[in-house]
Amino acid sequence: MLTYFVVQSFNFTPKGAITAGEAVEVQDVEHALRLAEKLAGCSAGVVAFSRTGDPASGEFEDAVILYANGIVPALEMEMAIAS
Repeated sequence: MLTYFVVQSFNFTPKGAITAGEAVEVQDVEHALRLAEKLAGCSAGVVAFSRTGDPASGEFEDAVILYANGIVPALEMEMAIAS
């Protein structure tokens, strides 16, 4: 089993739509949290998450949200579906 830590930022386009920035894979949870907090100050939204699984089989557990701030489209849609 392997755990990936990823930080994804989101920004506005000139027309006001939200777009994903480049996803960044980091070494551990502490690095993910530091980077996410840093990007929160200059992004419309940011999320840090981890995924654990087996790359050989392609089977992964659901993502675990470590940090979220601002506009994060996937989380907003998930929350709308749940309510």
